[in-house]
Amino acid sequence: MADVQNTNDGAPSNDLTINDLNAMKVIIDIASSRGAFKPNEMVAVGQTYTKLTTFLDAVAAQQAAAEKTKPADTTQPTTDALSSAVAGA
Repeated sequence: MADVQNTNDGAPSNDLTINDLNAMKVIIDIASSRGAFKPNEMVAVGQTYTKLTTFLDAVAAQQAAAEKTKPADTTQPTTDALSSAVAGA
């Protein structure tokens, strides 16, 4: 049985995450490799799989771009700060 997360009011959560979408992609891969779909269903399955893959690729690209543009961690001392500390010691 699937594990359904509950919200604070006891109702099941209806959040759909990127991990859920990745799981759906894997499920389609497995089901199609095991012959779960009839030939006349393969077009719809293939189109859905392609849309899902395109979306997940776009999300991954956005996440990679966000990581590149993320501001530098200011908690690390700079070279100038280290030089000043050493010179003052």
